Amino acid sequence: MSGKRIVDISMTFRSPMRGFKKSIAKSISEDGWNASTLEIYSHAGTHMDAPVHFDVNPGTIENIPVDRFLCNCHIVRLSPVPDRFLIKPDHLGKTASRVKPGEGILFHTGWSQFAEDPARYRDLLPRISADLAQWLVEKGVNLVGVEPPSIADVNKLDELQKIHRILLEGNMIIVEGLCNLEEVRSDYVQLIALPLKVEGGDGAPVRAIVIEN
Repeated sequence: MSGKRIVDISMTFRSPMRGFKKSIAKSISEDGWNASTLEIYSHAGTHMDAPVHFDVNPGTIENIPVDRFLCNCHIVRLSPVPDRFLIKPDHLGKTASRVKPGEGILFHTGWSQFAEDPARYRDLLPRISADLAQWLVEKGVNLVGVEPPSIADVNKLDELQKIHRILLEGNMIIVEGLCNLEEVRSDYVQLIALPLKVEGGDGAPVRAIVIEN
């Protein structure tokens, strides 16, 4: 990895993060070693969606081919964005002509800064428009990554289902809850996003990093 720079773009699981709980299972004083019990909602923190999440098909997280978890990605920089910002194809700028089938797109909106403000982070998030979702599918994009906890409005079920289904039916990997994209210097990077291998998983936590020259 000489000459490479690596940036961790995944959130740290910690209390009081929504959907996460850590408790003491063993301790040095009583058991001779330290260990914890973790309770994690499958779509908490930085995570990946599987097709079965919206019943698009029976595909579960452990059956996604592992070679798809590594791909070259373009970073589209939109930060800062207003509340409920709708990301459209026009916002891709020059990336629209540069992206190739099999590559990924990460949207830098700066939204991860609101992770400690649960109401705003979840309820006022920037979203991917239906037109953009369809464009991504038609372009053959392998993976789309966003900073908010969802790619669509979690309080509007019709929108939530529509956008997820367009992408998942288009065989696209969805990664939500990214962070630290402002620390990435390049707009074209290599992404590694590895989900936990959960049998029958509708989604799973992801450790995501980008590698830049």
